[in-house]
Amino acid sequence: MPLQLHDWISRSAALQPETRAFIGGRYRDALSGATSERISPLDGRLLGLVASCDASDAEVAVTAARRAFESGCWSRRAPVERKQVMLRFAELIEQHREELALLETLDMGKPIGDSLSVDVPGAARAIRWNGEAIDKIYDEIANTAHDELGLITREPIGVVAAIVPWNFPLIMSCWKLGPALASGNSVILKPSDKSPLSAIRLAQLAFEAGIPAGVFNVLPGRGQVVGKALATHMDIDALVFTGSTGVAKQLMVFAGESNMKRVWLEAGGKSPNIVFADAPDLEVAAQAAASAIAFNQGEVCTAGSRLLVEESIKERFLQLVVDALQQWQPGNPLDPQTKVGALVDTQHMRSVLNYIHIAQHEGARLVCGGRQVLEETGGCFVEPTVFAEVSNDMRIAQEEVFGPVLAVIGFKDAEEAIHIANDTPYGLAAGIWTRDISKAHLTAKALRAGSVWVNQYDGGDMTAPFGGFKQSGNGRDKSLHAFDKYTELKSTWIKL
Repeated sequence: MPLQLHDWISRSAALQPETRAFIGGRYRDALSGATSERISPLDGRLLGLVASCDASDAEVAVTAARRAFESGCWSRRAPVERKQVMLRFAELIEQHREELALLETLDMGKPIGDSLSVDVPGAARAIRWNGEAIDKIYDEIANTAHDELGLITREPIGVVAAIVPWNFPLIMSCWKLGPALASGNSVILKPSDKSPLSAIRLAQLAFEAGIPAGVFNVLPGRGQVVGKALATHMDIDALVFTGSTGVAKQLMVFAGESNMKRVWLEAGGKSPNIVFADAPDLEVAAQAAASAIAFNQGEVCTAGSRLLVEESIKERFLQLVVDALQQWQPGNPLDPQTKVGALVDTQHMRSVLNYIHIAQHEGARLVCGGRQVLEETGGCFVEPTVFAEVSNDMRIAQEEVFGPVLAVIGFKDAEEAIHIANDTPYGLAAGIWTRDISKAHLTAKALRAGSVWVNQYDGGDMTAPFGGFKQSGNGRDKSLHAFDKYTELKSTWIKL
């Protein structure tokens, strides 16, 4: 029988999460002894005192990771053996799904139903899919003269630092851990200081699965301290990151100023969701538009935060979206029926509320929402919010709010829709709703975005690459293309 609200409340009261760093196959305090409070956005409770690592801890972790890599205990292990360990790792994630889901919900505020049905299965799927790929990726032989042999081989890049965000801690970690570990690298994972608990637990599961000591390490702490220490370290070979565009730019500078480590960045988005008058089903499109801004409290890099609607249907469609959002109201994240949880912390909630104030000041019309709610819980809850009469130069149309705030913009025809959609520094994702197959293809080709979804929003699976154009970053997570980030190509030319 599925767990109910009272079950999750009881489990959360008894939870004693691990809060230490994981380095060289064991948990340990930060060398300085420093800790930071991890406060749950659900109700303001103290979840624990998390190790606050710094450059000295980063040095120990890099040394452990390098030693493990050079030893060959993982990097030179037979592919089929690495595969079996990765599959066991995925199994352990699934076996501990309720524990991991609870950590995810208490730490960053998302509904427990989503943690159970989206985050934990998605994390396990990423590890399993990449594990399965290990013994199915082949090297190449060049087409040479008869007395020459050209070998093109992939080799693990070495020590990888992975910095992940707070909105999908488990999934984002495993999108990077999967191909990085499958390729034979050692990894140092730096979770966000806003949601480190599931990553810390993940390390022990990986070790139990058989990943050798030093191959997978977790360093909690502030990005400005331990994140910077990893980004500037001369013995990190690659840096992979998901987070804000501002931080991504800083990491590129750090890499250039240190050892020119490979840098792969998945950054922000301001994704357009374009609804043409000939959409196959406006009610379905409206339900998707509501989900695209309210799911995960709008704390999604691909959130459909700009809703572009053809003028002839704009008012009708706007009302359909407002009606659909009535099913997306905040509630107790520990209730399996809740669809919208808490924003990650008080600081972020204030930022979202400030954007709502800015939008009103700039002249956008508040259609619904706009308030903090459930204040009596001590948590960080904001209503899904819709603004109409938005121009694309307003801040809520140009800047990533990262909350449940929707900007509705009208357009006359496909040409104008494409212009508005592309008029942003970002290029992560876009949606198109039309029954005209030619219009769908031509519009998709014209959009400067890494993912385009037609007659749906947020489609795809592990088989398709994910990443952005422009200031949404470079490189791709998911699919076999992700292995490009974690391997070096070597050409070996032999005279016979």
